[in-house]
Amino acid sequence: MRIVDEALKYVAVCAAYPTARVAPSRVVDEGWHALILHTALYAQLCERLGAGFVHHYPERPDPGRFDAQVIDRTTTLIEEAGYSVDYRLWTAPDGELVSLAASCQHSDDTGPIVTQPKPKG
Repeated sequence: MRIVDEALKYVAVCAAYPTARVAPSRVVDEGWHALILHTALYAQLCERLGAGFVHHYPERPDPGRFDAQVIDRTTTLIEEAGYSVDYRLWTAPDGELVSLAASCQHSDDTGPIVTQPKPKG
């Protein structure tokens, strides 16, 4: 739950500061992915935040990519937005407190992305 909480705060900051250069930590990014997978709920969340849909623009996976200044800026804006920060989840990829179940590769060039229909009922 902690990871999703931080992801919710991150999305709120993206909505409140749309021109700020912010980024989630690797752990928080996994929570953001979990939110995005629930597309209808995620769209409602973004709408309630009042800044339109907060899009995800993935970069190629690179475990060595980490910009401490961007993470510091992001956590500062989270606090400025009135939220507390769980700093243990905003660490460098090599200092992770929480192990992740999968190494997310976002998408690859081997095939199409298949959309799923909305469940009935």
